[in-house]
Amino acid sequence: MNRRDFLLTTAASVASLTTPLFAPAKSNTLLTRLVPSSNEPIPVIGMGTWITFDVGLNSSAVQQRSEVLRHFFASGGGMIDSSPMYGSSEAVVGKCLQQLNHPDKLFSATKVWTPGRRLGIKQMHNSEKLWGLQSFDLMQIHNLVDWKTHIKTLREWKDTERIRYIGVTTSHGRRHEELIKIMQSEPIDFVQFTYNIVDREAEEKLLPIATEQGIAVIINRPFRRGQLFDLVQNQPLPIWAKEFHCTNWAQYFLKYIISHPFVTVAIPATSRVEHMDENMGAMQGSLPNASMRKQMQVYYESIN
Repeated sequence: MNRRDFLLTTAASVASLTTPLFAPAKSNTLLTRLVPSSNEPIPVIGMGTWITFDVGLNSSAVQQRSEVLRHFFASGGGMIDSSPMYGSSEAVVGKCLQQLNHPDKLFSATKVWTPGRRLGIKQMHNSEKLWGLQSFDLMQIHNLVDWKTHIKTLREWKDTERIRYIGVTTSHGRRHEELIKIMQSEPIDFVQFTYNIVDREAEEKLLPIATEQGIAVIINRPFRRGQLFDLVQNQPLPIWAKEFHCTNWAQYFLKYIISHPFVTVAIPATSRVEHMDENMGAMQGSLPNASMRKQMQVYYESIN
């Protein structure tokens, strides 16, 4: 599928929001989405590491995170997203990957988060060392920090196959207008921003523009830093959630996100195995269509 065919397929999906960019799921089929710039399929649920993996190198804490990653990969996971901003998270990810013998399924994604070309290159080399990798699948410019400088370096690294993909990120509603300008003017492969059942501003411009430009979309803060769960404590799932194979609130929130046809992958963060299992369950079964998504919004708002 070339870029034109991808956009035509996407346009058809937009018309009804009922035809996602993947085949209908069978009982044991894991959902994937295509990276527009390459047509590479990636699992729709990845893993973030902010806070949850910032635990230093305490052996018991690292072992616990290794088990979380073991379940992630066993359930079909691929993308792990981190950043130098996240304290010891990159070092912990590296230790865990070493314990798991560096699974082939890994799609490695991190960020550059410092001003200046020289410091940016130094930081990216350090990330490679911490993860124990020769190169990353995706290198992103974190929260647009000195993006005009780093985008030149990332292009050079991509041209020499030091990285496979280039991306830029923002979060919690910041600097969307500048992000849009970058999406419309720079040849990037990925963009990352916040979108969830409450924070839906991305539907207006960011998601459509990403698709128009052939850019893959990573969704951060899918649980609004856990706030979504706080608001549904002791509340039952609606009985109709079983229609799209949803068995817990984590899947409710994640299926809402990944059922949008312009979303490529969501990256929830967790430090607990049972929560990882719940998250990965969102990749199985069917997804809500447009009318069901609206019903999900209404129900969530009605219990808050």
